[in-house]
Parts: sequence; C-alpha cells; structure tokens
Amino acid sequence: MREAGKRTLDLLLPPRCAACDNPVAEQGQLCAACFAGTNFVTDPLCVLCGVPFSSLEQGGAEGTCPGCRDRPPLFRQARAALRYDAQGRRLILPLKHGDRIELSRILAPMMVRAGMALLARADLLVPVPLHRQRLFQRKYNQAALLAYAVGRLAGRPVSPDALIRIRRTAPLEEKSPEERAREVAGSIAVRPARRSRIDGRTILLIDDVMTSGATANACAAALMEAGALAVDVLAAARVPDPRLR
Repeated sequence: MREAGKRTLDLLLPPRCAACDNPVAEQGQLCAACFAGTNFVTDPLCVLCGVPFSSLEQGGAEGTCPGCRDRPPLFRQARAALRYDAQGRRLILPLKHGDRIELSRILAPMMVRAGMALLARADLLVPVPLHRQRLFQRKYNQAALLAYAVGRLAGRPVSPDALIRIRRTAPLEEKSPEERAREVAGSIAVRPARRSRIDGRTILLIDDVMTSGATANACAAALMEAGALAVDVLAAARVPDPRLR
C-alpha cells in the first residue's frame, strides 16, 4: 500500500531535483548534473577544524591551518560535507531561509559520510541554537532539523534544546575571525534542565554552515563548562579560508 501511494504521489507530483528542479528518479535526489557540480570537502584538509586545503603542503608538518595554529579551537575536531560555494548555497540557503525543510534529509547522508569518525564516538547530537527572536521569525532551527536527520541515519540521540542563546548577536558575515569570536563569546549556554545529559558525554555539535569556527567555539565552551567530555563539530557546509587559496 505504501509503494502504491508513493507511485500515485510521483504521478501527481513528479520527482524534481532539489537544487535545479530537473526531473529525477525519486524525490529527495539531486540530478546527475547537480551532483557532479557539488564540491564535497575531502582531503587535504585541516586535521582540527576541517577547512579544505588547496594542497597538502598548506597543512605543514602538523596538518593544521593558520587559524588553528594561531588559536587552537576549543572543540576537538570539525568536519563538513560540502564546500560553501555557489552549489553549496543552492542547498543550504533554501533550507535556512526558504522553508525547504526537506533539504535536511538530502544533506544528512552527505554529513554522515563526512562525519563518520565523529559520529562513531558521539554520545549525543546537539544543534547550534538560534536566538528566540530569530527562531520566531524563521519558525524552525535548521541546525536542529539537520541534527534529527543525521541522528536517524546514524542511530544517535539528539538533544535539540540543550543549548540556548542568552543574548542576540549581530550578523557575523562581514566580520573578521577575531571580531566574530568577540561577538559570540559568552552568548551561548547550556539549558539548566539539560546539563545532566551533557555531563561526562562526548557531544557532536551540528550546524548548517561553519565559517571561522567562532560559533562552534562558543558552543564548545558552554558544553565543556557543563561537563562534556569532548566536543566535535559536524556541519553541512564549510566556508573555505581565503588565506588558503
């Protein structure tokens, strides 16, 4: 009956590519052209923050980027599925701003592949929180949708409200890494009722886009203060460091 219903739905609403709207075999797929044009984050990359390198030599003897060498992150490791380029934005921005919540189910398998090692040691998935005013405007937290989708695939529990924004921060897009760090410092805390779920556990922080790592660091600081054993980060997309071109 379920298969018959699926065929009926496909006749009424033919499956379309999530990125370009071209016909595909099944709902939730990318067409061949869009998949081929999707740039996944692969080696070489920073062993700590996961930012992609253009050559292996950029990591030096330790395999780390300039940012991590200057200021080691509070989180243990970060990984991302996609480069946040033109194609990555076509998958992320409609999820973030366009109510295309089904994109979380398309991005989740990519994230699971990128974060397999992190998921294997994670006790709990926690999404990066939105401030309540932004959550009211957007109606949902895209990081929480990704956390649920990844958790289902990887068989890991999710605590969607473990972290809270205790103050609203200014937009970070035009700020330098140092300005981002100052802006978000102290803006995130663990919800008191969720501290027992954090204490002594390895947390995998889930986000849609990772840029400088400032928000991830702020979240990691709050989680570690609440007793987390370690914090890793898994994002759908990673903004390349312009210093590494």
